[in-house]
Amino acid sequence: MPSIRETALEMVQLVLPEHANIRGSLYGGLAMNWITTAATMAAMRLARGSVVLGSMDDLDFLHPVGIGDVVTLRAQVEYVGRASLEVGVEVHSEQPREGVRRLTTASHLAMVSVDDAGRPRPVHATITPADPAEEGVLDAARRRKAERERLLADRREQAARIEDQDGGATHAVETVRLVFPEDAVLGTMMFAGRLMMHLDEAASLLAVRYCRCPIVTASIDALAFYAPIRIGEIVIFQSALNHVGRSSMEIGVRVLAEHPLRGVRRHTCTAYLTMVHVEADGAKPVPPYMPRSDAEHRRWAAAEARRARRQIRRERLRAGGA
Repeated sequence: MPSIRETALEMVQLVLPEHANIRGSLYGGLAMNWITTAATMAAMRLARGSVVLGSMDDLDFLHPVGIGDVVTLRAQVEYVGRASLEVGVEVHSEQPREGVRRLTTASHLAMVSVDDAGRPRPVHATITPADPAEEGVLDAARRRKAERERLLADRREQAARIEDQDGGATHAVETVRLVFPEDAVLGTMMFAGRLMMHLDEAASLLAVRYCRCPIVTASIDALAFYAPIRIGEIVIFQSALNHVGRSSMEIGVRVLAEHPLRGVRRHTCTAYLTMVHVEADGAKPVPPYMPRSDAEHRRWAAAEARRARRQIRRERLRAGGA
């Protein structure tokens, strides 16, 4: 029975030009892909089989990562349930010339062990904390799991909810993709890291169209998957502008999966991403936006509440409380 530290896995990446956004810093969607990949490998190694992402906690980027930086992702399994694994991932970046490592972001992901058909499969492994510090990590992971189960009790109902109850938005974009075999890791289900790259791309497209200026991804709120996406299915990304601050925008993205032959759609997930207008000398203002319809006012109010929570958790992350 391994301890938490014995499940740890490190993944190191050199940021190349192909990994950068239009500002020359690490593309946020790719960073999410790397985080999911690191968590997947750590969970697969303990579960001795395939795993899929069930949900991911809030993710905030504390600073940009430039081309030529070295990114180190450290993933560790912190709790094991019947078929689930709680995985914590910390991301540090380093400029080789300076030799100083900085915390870039951190998150916790819930992975689910699955069989070849994609059904939950029991994990025949447990974790034994090596010391009181690890006992605290395990207890925190157990509480996160319990809270997720409470919040996702209506997962099936959410998967069936494909109509947007708030109606259309003034600023909205819909993009469509087909899931290819290279979008999966094992089996027929789409790898969540690839989905996050496309999700970030959809949000970025709307943000750039709105402000007509360079933008970067600052954060993504907790993300839960209500239904899987399989090879050959059509994925629809419905993006809408929810809120605009001085230099930031919140973009909401609903992701639907559609069976191409039957035409049946499922609600896969909904994400809220914060995009920031950044120039070489720092954050810059974006065009103002005022909600018009009742639906837009509701979206604005909900986004204001999320924005306040983001500010609190970013300060906690900076202080080392992730």
